[in-house]
Amino acid sequence: MSKKILSTPENLQVIYEDNHLIVINKRPGDIVQGDKTGDMPLSEVVKRYLKQKYNKPGNVYLGVTHRLDRPTSGIVVFAKTSKALPRLNKLFAEKEAQKTYWAIVKNAPEKEEDTLVHWLTRNPKQNKSYPSTKQTDNSKKAILSYKVLKKLDTYFLLQVDLQTGRHHQIRAQLAGIGSPIKGDLKYGFDRSNKDASIHLHARKLSFIHPVKKEKMTFVAPPPSEPLWNVCC
Repeated sequence: MSKKILSTPENLQVIYEDNHLIVINKRPGDIVQGDKTGDMPLSEVVKRYLKQKYNKPGNVYLGVTHRLDRPTSGIVVFAKTSKALPRLNKLFAEKEAQKTYWAIVKNAPEKEEDTLVHWLTRNPKQNKSYPSTKQTDNSKKAILSYKVLKKLDTYFLLQVDLQTGRHHQIRAQLAGIGSPIKGDLKYGFDRSNKDASIHLHARKLSFIHPVKKEKMTFVAPPPSEPLWNVCC
């Protein structure tokens, strides 16, 4: 297995920063918020980056506004002020941000583009969501649209636009139509990637700035890796 390259204050990929928020291009393997693994979360890396950049003597304020799965890469937004945090939390909770992902899959979907509607049931013990075409007890409706952007040698690049934000939604729904994401063993791909990543990338994010009230749009390059490199 190849060594993961995780974010540090020195190599942090900052897409945008102002007084109220900072936008990061997360590496696969970064964990956004601390968990039982005890690994340093991206939130702490960003705090240390800000502390060094501005030579702050005390604690640095930083709020987590949303998350990406650990093996996924792409755009993550953090709040730098207590004024921005609840507004950003509300914005993401109420699906007022437009999220576009790129996914690389081995099996082409039946249609070049389509809207998928599933009912997802989450199994907390397995940390996995199961898709169904019918509503069941404790299931939540999940909607996304996709289109095939490019045919690679043995894979397909999909653009995925989320209409809902469910646990492992893209991973579960694409697996549900027979197109699991490259490297995603949990959702049916036949082998893992050497660095334990999956080929799912939060490519684009648009929302109204919580303080300036201007529309902001951010685009993040995917990881520098042979398969991703042919997509750009």
